[in-house]
Amino acid sequence: MGINPNSIHRWNAQFEAQGKDAFPGHGKLSPLEEENQRLRAENRRLLMEKEILKKAAAFFAKEQP
Repeated sequence: MGINPNSIHRWNAQFEAQGKDAFPGHGKLSPLEEENQRLRAENRRLLMEKEILKKAAAFFAKEQP
């Protein structure tokens, strides 16, 4: 089949360590990758909120006499 024996050993080790989550395939992500994506999205949202609040604070500070 032309598969390097080292690849087979690595795949076997991954399967033994992670079980059915080792090779999710078909666009599915491992639980850690799903959490990583969720946390990155939350981080982006929080950074945008922070910027909006900074701009609002600067706007209202200018309005003060």
